[in-house]
Amino acid sequence: MQQGLIDADLGGNVFKQRIERPGQGKSGGYRTIIFFKEGERAFFVYGFAKSERKNVDDAEIAVFKKAAKELLSLSDDRIRQLLENGALTEV
Repeated sequence: MQQGLIDADLGGNVFKQRIERPGQGKSGGYRTIIFFKEGERAFFVYGFAKSERKNVDDAEIAVFKKAAKELLSLSDDRIRQLLENGALTEV
């Protein structure tokens, strides 16, 4: 994403990225929702198999946008605290 490889910009720093499934390529693979602020941080927040679910709906996108605003505004110290208490997991 840092290099401009973005599948779908849903607005509000919320992006949908396709991930290839072995033997099925990207079109039959997975979809992920990522909160991303260039040059600062990214949060992987949701993933699903394309075969199990077609897409996220408008109501979910609205919730993602609110959550992205909150998460992307956290200080480094607060993120560190959330990682330490298990509220966030680093991947």
